[in-house]
Amino acid sequence: MALGSNQPSAVGGPADTLLHAIELLKQKGCDIQAVSRLFANPAFPLGSGPDYVNAVVGFQTDRTAAEILEVLHDIEATLGRERDVRWGARSVDLDLVAVGSVVCPDAQTQNHWRMLPLNDQMSQTPDELILPHPRLQDRAFVLIPMAEIAPDWLHPTLGKTVLQMLNDLSQQDKDDVRPIE
Repeated sequence: MALGSNQPSAVGGPADTLLHAIELLKQKGCDIQAVSRLFANPAFPLGSGPDYVNAVVGFQTDRTAAEILEVLHDIEATLGRERDVRWGARSVDLDLVAVGSVVCPDAQTQNHWRMLPLNDQMSQTPDELILPHPRLQDRAFVLIPMAEIAPDWLHPTLGKTVLQMLNDLSQQDKDDVRPIE
């Protein structure tokens, strides 16, 4: 799961919000296996808001992907998330980026959303859960923290590891993601 925040919540600033979201995940019965460091990176599109704080968490649960997504949405609501602007500033964003080697709902749909041009990605939202997250391979702010906890995870439709996908990104994209000390 990828976490992001660039607005304060009732529990504090973005970093505090992400740490609290992880605690809420534990309280909801998810067995946390690994947590990356926190990273800062510019909002997308560039100039659209304050920098984000991001992290990635690996956990185990007996829930289905749809049930996990419901838990994540409940945590977002608890922390004040409002879904009014696509890719806008937010108190918290919890994205289910992958569940093992699950492809959901199917490879054709996952590939469709993965190959969607950027302009269409900015205006269209799938009406069902897509796994792996269709833009996972494009996002240094997800891949860098993911590389800390699951560098060898293999993308089931691309056939590339996290480290390979990260190496495919531009140096500028990677340099924009900075660890928070």
